[in-house]
Amino acid sequence: MKKRSLMIAGHPTSVTLEEPFWDVLKELAAAENIAVNALVERIDASRTGNLSSAIRVYVLEACRRPSGVARV
Repeated sequence: MKKRSLMIAGHPTSVTLEEPFWDVLKELAAAENIAVNALVERIDASRTGNLSSAIRVYVLEACRRPSGVARV
């Protein structure tokens, strides 16, 4: 598990995820040419539960899509 600090909607927060989730999240952000913070902010805006769980689900959905891009 790796804890990282992020700025979400102008507020500092920390998120704890397993390293493989961080790796894929970085790849997804790079594929969209945006910062990881921006991608997490987008995930945060559409979530209903825990942020770490929402990120994991987003990454899982992205890996399941043929294009490798999740939709939020």
